[in-house]
Amino acid sequence: MADTNRTNRILIIVTSVGEYEKAGYRTGLWLGELTHFYDVAEQAGFESTIVSIAGGLVPLDPESLAHDVLGELGTGRRYADREFMDKLENTMSVAEADAEDYDAIYLTGGHGVMFDFHQSQELESLIARFYDSGRIVSAVCHGPCGLLDVTLESGEPLVKGKRVTGFSWPEEELAQRDKAVPYSLQDGLKKLGADYSTADKPFDSYVVEDGRLITGQNPGSAKAVADAVVKHLS
Repeated sequence: MADTNRTNRILIIVTSVGEYEKAGYRTGLWLGELTHFYDVAEQAGFESTIVSIAGGLVPLDPESLAHDVLGELGTGRRYADREFMDKLENTMSVAEADAEDYDAIYLTGGHGVMFDFHQSQELESLIARFYDSGRIVSAVCHGPCGLLDVTLESGEPLVKGKRVTGFSWPEEELAQRDKAVPYSLQDGLKKLGADYSTADKPFDSYVVEDGRLITGQNPGSAKAVADAVVKHLS
């Protein structure tokens, strides 16, 4: 495992998908999962770069823009900030990112990631490089979809034997998306040998740390994931 030089930079990955492949729902980035993390990292002195799978415009999940949701932890303030929102207008693609330029990678959620995160070989290679080079890998909600096909230099899946969490199947059912999603993230992690766990109640904030792998269960866990990443880097 290589030592890394401190960059004070974090790479944030977001989806490029704005619709489900079936059921007719719109989806995209869950905005709060970006802003809650971004705010904590910025306050701690880290510069964050937002990168999408395909590059270009980042679609937003319309449900993440509801009035009650925008009121959580300053998301509405960021949504009203044109300079910040312009960062989502023309993002760099994940294929252009280099792990050596950052201290950590953070995978946001929103259901869109189920359709492009673990299907991206560029993202898989990038995550493996982060972990194999001694950097932090973090994800929240559906973000751990990006971990499903990541194989390390050892030949083992990244999540095998690791303690992790991610959006649970009961939460999919409560969100009424269980018939629309292409697979169960919970089952996918377990099949790879991950030690998967959840909060006692759906949608409670819950974060699991296993060394340099940090995962959060749902949208309300994004700030806690950021706190854990910043603490680890500090």
